[in-house]
Amino acid sequence: MTITRRKLIKSAAAGLAGTLLAPGLSLSARHRSKKTLRIGYLPITDATPLLIAHARGYFQAEGIKAQRPIRIRSWSSLTESFLTDKFDVTHMLLPIPIWMRFKNKAPIKVLAWDHTNGSALTVRADGGINSFADLGGRQIAVPYWYSMHNIILQMGIKKAGLIPVIRPQSTPLAANEVNIFILPPPGMPASLAGRKIDGYIVAEPFNALAELKIGARIMRFTGDMWKNHPCCVVVMKDFYLKNDPVFTQKVINAIVRAQLWSKNNRLETAHILSRQGGNYLPVSEKVLRRVFTKYDLKTYGSPNKPAAIQHPEWRSNRIDFQPWPYPSATRFITRAMRDTLVEGDHSFLFRLNPEQAASELVDYKFVKKAIELMGGMGRFGELDFTSPWEREEVIAI
Repeated sequence: MTITRRKLIKSAAAGLAGTLLAPGLSLSARHRSKKTLRIGYLPITDATPLLIAHARGYFQAEGIKAQRPIRIRSWSSLTESFLTDKFDVTHMLLPIPIWMRFKNKAPIKVLAWDHTNGSALTVRADGGINSFADLGGRQIAVPYWYSMHNIILQMGIKKAGLIPVIRPQSTPLAANEVNIFILPPPGMPASLAGRKIDGYIVAEPFNALAELKIGARIMRFTGDMWKNHPCCVVVMKDFYLKNDPVFTQKVINAIVRAQLWSKNNRLETAHILSRQGGNYLPVSEKVLRRVFTKYDLKTYGSPNKPAAIQHPEWRSNRIDFQPWPYPSATRFITRAMRDTLVEGDHSFLFRLNPEQAASELVDYKFVKKAIELMGGMGRFGELDFTSPWEREEVIAI
């Protein structure tokens, strides 16, 4: 424990998680797991806590041997790999496990939020797109049908009086129609640069990458439309919760600890994830510094066109980290998914009670214990001390 103790002392000196973690780490060290943790992820900053927990040795500090996380290109491939037991833990867009558990009866659980905000709607600089009202007749890519991105995009489209449609890109569109289609995140900037699409809504770093590499513009940050919204969540199989709760708790302890560290060490997080650091994400440190620190009114507020930030009073960050899976958000997403156009049959959503989704999909006990080990909810940002485990969703498109 000598090396771990030194790391904790160093962190405490910087005002970070530090010595509050010592009792939990000591307990974990006496109960080392024989299981080797396998982690799968998409190369997006949504995966930050999983990657930082590996890079910083937080799984090891919990007594877990963890393989280097394996990078997957698309949500479909990641979902398939997880279901076929190639990975023990992964991050998923919150609507995906709703679809997996309640339509496909997959034995999975959401154990924590992986992050908040962290996405944006990016458009060509010369496309004349400054608001949702300008999306008529346009081609806009989303990363997956069951995604926060598709939900938020369509909310904005409908509020502007436009109609979302799903058609081949070669099909002509009416002036009030917006064509939506799936495109894996890594291919989005190149498609935008090649004028194959007019815009896309996706997680970072692909918005920052397009800003810096091809001069694209952020039309709107998703966290400016839905205050501190969830996007990716931590997902594991029911098997581990039932048969190895000690192992499950250790995994969540490490991930929550990584969130707190990432929140308080943004520049170092950018370095670790970058090509110049741990090479977890295939982008430069410059791009990731923009993701973790660039969110200012001079660049993104009014009178800029587009104005990507319209609610500075929310005091949001471009990406942030808060692990507690507020039930109100799960309920809202479940309802919103009913009104979101997708390919395939989504009738199961109309039979799904939002309260059922929040209670059956999410297991709260592991993350609650981990948060308490880290010093409580107050360490992750603004907190309503009268009701720390509940909140009211704030949405202003």
